[in-house]
Amino acid sequence: MRRDSIFYKLFQQYPNLLFELLTNPPENADAYRFDSVAVKEPKFEIDGVFLPPVTENPGVVYFCEVQFQKDELLYERVFAESYLYFYCNRARFSNLQLVIIYPSRKIEQSDTLPYLSQLNSPQVNRVYLNELGDIRQLPVWVGLMVLTTLDDEQATQEARYLLARNQQEQPQAGNRAIIELITTIMVYKFENKSRIEVEKMLGITLQETRVYREIKEEGIQEGEQRGREEGEKSLILRLLTRRVGELPQDIRQQVEALPLEQLENLGEALLDFTSMADLQAWFNRENI
Repeated sequence: MRRDSIFYKLFQQYPNLLFELLTNPPENADAYRFDSVAVKEPKFEIDGVFLPPVTENPGVVYFCEVQFQKDELLYERVFAESYLYFYCNRARFSNLQLVIIYPSRKIEQSDTLPYLSQLNSPQVNRVYLNELGDIRQLPVWVGLMVLTTLDDEQATQEARYLLARNQQEQPQAGNRAIIELITTIMVYKFENKSRIEVEKMLGITLQETRVYREIKEEGIQEGEQRGREEGEKSLILRLLTRRVGELPQDIRQQVEALPLEQLENLGEALLDFTSMADLQAWFNRENI
C-alpha cells in the first residue's frame, strides 16, 4: 500500500491536519504551508515540512515523518535530516518541532538510547494512530489517517461510515477531497480488485470521483455518445494533458491503443502524475 502518496495527499489537501494530532499546536496553525523537500550532501528526503507564514519571520518549522515499516535507523536519519535542513535555513526559523507518525508502537525503532533526551523533549512528538481512539469519534481528516491502518474488513466498514458522515456534514455534495482520498486509500488497500469493484464495495459511483466529475463540469459526454471505451480514451487524454502537459503524438497513440482495463488503470494512476516521466514510468511498469 503506497502510504507515502496517501499521506502526502492528506497533508496537501488539509495542512492543518498535522496540528490536530498535537497537544500544543501553534496559534496560527491555519497559516502554515505544507511542502516536501530534499536536503543534499548527503541527500535526505523529508516526508513533510510545514512552513510558517512568510509574514512571521523567523517562525517555527515543523518536520513530519510517516513511518509504517520498522526502520532501526529511523531516528538517526530523522534527526540528521531535520537539523541539517534547519541549519541550512537557520535565518528563516526561530525553532523546530518534529512529528513522527506510526501506525502503532511496535513499528518504532527498538534502540532509542542515543536519543532519549530528544525523544523526551517537548520538541519531538510521537503519534501512534492506533491509540487515537475510535475512528468514528475523530475528526474526519484524522479518521482518514487511521483508515490506512485498519484490516480489510474493518477498513471497508469504516470507509463507508466516513463517506456517509462526510455526506451528512456537507449534504449538498460532501467534501470532494475526502471522497477522493477514501477511494484512493481503498484502491491501494485492495490492489487485487478493480476500481469498479472497490466503488461497489464502498457504495459510490464513478460519477462521484474526480475523473468523472471533471468530464461533467466541462459538459463532455463521450462515454454516452461514442461508447464507453472511446469516452474513456478521450477523458484520459484530457486529464493527462492537464497533469503532464501536451502529449507528443506517439504518446497519444500509445494511450489510444490501450484496452479498456488498462485505460481504467491509467485513469487511477495518473492522479499521482506530475510529469511526463511519471507517465513513461507507468508505461514501463505495464510493459507497454
